[in-house]
Amino acid sequence: MKSTLIKHGFLAGTLLGLPWVTHAYDLPTVNLGMTSFLDGGLPAGPGWYAQTYFQNYDSNKLVDANGQKLGLPKTDLNYHVLVEQISYLSNVRVKDKASLGMNFLIPFVSKMDMDDGLNNAAIKAQSGFGDIMIGPFIQFDPVMGAQGPKFVHRFEFQVNLPTGEYDQQKDINPGNNTVSFDPYWAATYWFNPKWTVSTRIHYLYNFKNDDPSYAFAGANDMQAGQAIHANFATDYAITEQFRLGLNDYWLKQITDTEVDGEKVKGRREQVWAIGPGAMYSFSKNDHLVANAYFEQDAENRPEGTRLQVRYVHHF
Repeated sequence: MKSTLIKHGFLAGTLLGLPWVTHAYDLPTVNLGMTSFLDGGLPAGPGWYAQTYFQNYDSNKLVDANGQKLGLPKTDLNYHVLVEQISYLSNVRVKDKASLGMNFLIPFVSKMDMDDGLNNAAIKAQSGFGDIMIGPFIQFDPVMGAQGPKFVHRFEFQVNLPTGEYDQQKDINPGNNTVSFDPYWAATYWFNPKWTVSTRIHYLYNFKNDDPSYAFAGANDMQAGQAIHANFATDYAITEQFRLGLNDYWLKQITDTEVDGEKVKGRREQVWAIGPGAMYSFSKNDHLVANAYFEQDAENRPEGTRLQVRYVHHF
C-alpha cells in the first residue's frame, strides 16, 4: 500500500497525511509470529492440510521513527483476524531428496476498532477480506539420526496478491493494493528427541501501488521498501503430546519507501516480539498451537500484544 498504518499479522492499512503525523507506515502484511514450533516440515507427510488461525492484536501505541507515540489524543487499536490456509504436499519428487507442494492462504479481518480520540476524524478503518497469499514450495526430506529426525527444512516462493478490500480514502485497509514477493526458508533442528529449535526467514520485495492513498496528493505511485522478517521458536516436549516453549519474531525494513520514484527518508519500520507458546498434538494428524507475543522497540508502526491460536489438520 501507499502508506500502511497496520501491517502485522494479516492486516494492512494506511495512516495518511494527518495534521498530527508527518509520515506514514508503508509495509504490507507479513507473517509475524503466525508460525512457530516444528516449522521446518509438515507433521504427517504428503497429502492435504487445513490450518485455521485466529489472532487478536491490541495496541495503544502507534510510534514514529524515534519510537515515540504519535501526537493523537488516542492511538488505541484492536483487531481480530481469521486466516484459512490450505496446503498440499505432493508425491512429486525432486532428485529423490524433496517433494513439491503448494500453500494457499486467505485472511479475513472480522473486527477492526481504531480509536484516535477524535471520533475517527484522523484515522478511518474498515474490516473485510485481506490479500490472498499463494506459494509453491520444496519440502526436503528430514535428515535422520539414531534417535529420530535431526534436521528438516523447506523453501517457499510466496506471492501476496492484491485481492483484499482497499479504499484509497480509508486509513486502514485489510488489503494492500500491490503485489509483494515474500519467499522464505523454514527449518527445524532437533537437539534431542524432546528439544527443538525452528526458524522461518523471509525476504520481502514490494511492487508499486498505482492507486496510492489520498495522503500523497498528486502522486502516481508508491513503492514500500524492502524488508527482512523472521520467526524463531524453541520448544521442549513435556509429554509425547504436549510441548512448551518460547517464540519470537523480528522485522527490519532495509530500503527506503519511494514515491513517484523518489526515496523518502525516515519511514523505515522495525519491531521485535517475544513470548510463551504451547503445542498439543491430539494425533499425528491434528495439532493445536497457542502463542503470545509482546512487542518491543517498534519504529514507524504499532507496538502491542498479539495472541494467536492455530489448528492444523491433515486429511
